[in-house]
Amino acid sequence: MLIDDSVSARRVTDDAGRRDAMDVLQATYYREKSWIADAENEVSPADIAQEGPSWFVASVHGRPAGVLRVLYDPPLAAYAEYGFKLIDPSVDVADFLRRHRIAEIGRFAVMPRYRRGITVAAALMRAAVAETVARGYTHYVTDVFEDDPHSPYQFHTRVMGFFPVATHDVGELQCRSRRITMMLDLKQAYKRLQKRGTGLFRYLTDSWDDALHRHMAA
Repeated sequence: MLIDDSVSARRVTDDAGRRDAMDVLQATYYREKSWIADAENEVSPADIAQEGPSWFVASVHGRPAGVLRVLYDPPLAAYAEYGFKLIDPSVDVADFLRRHRIAEIGRFAVMPRYRRGITVAAALMRAAVAETVARGYTHYVTDVFEDDPHSPYQFHTRVMGFFPVATHDVGELQCRSRRITMMLDLKQAYKRLQKRGTGLFRYLTDSWDDALHRHMAA
């Protein structure tokens, strides 16, 4: 059901990919949501020319359909400036950050015409997870907007296994909705999806080598 030859996702490595990423953000984050001032500054040329953020673009029949950014080792201390409120205040955040390697998923968007079903979102996660795991990162963190009708909250929680850890009221995007911060333990997600034995697990991991599978299953 998820495997569709018309849908593909790739990391942005050139100007053509950057233009596709900006087209998606222009249509969604700028025109539809008004969350950003413009798309031009969102995907900088430096992002695709250095070991910094990774941008991924999904295409349907060659047309840009979705975008996702992975920011490695994000400055999580900045969340304190956003009024970060833990759902479980007993969690020792500093200790958690010392013991794990965190990557942040952001700018996750799917063009309106492709929002039926999860194929585009799954293709983006497939490309992003493969790189994130190969680089040795252990957890994803992401924010979703509580009042956004197109929020990926259900996809993240029901499909991927993210769970809410905190909330905050402001952030870098121009939106008044409360943010829900969610976390995903990549090894736990791997084992849960493998145990389910669904096509999603095979779809997400069919390009992995044996060493990567052994690492995630350990």
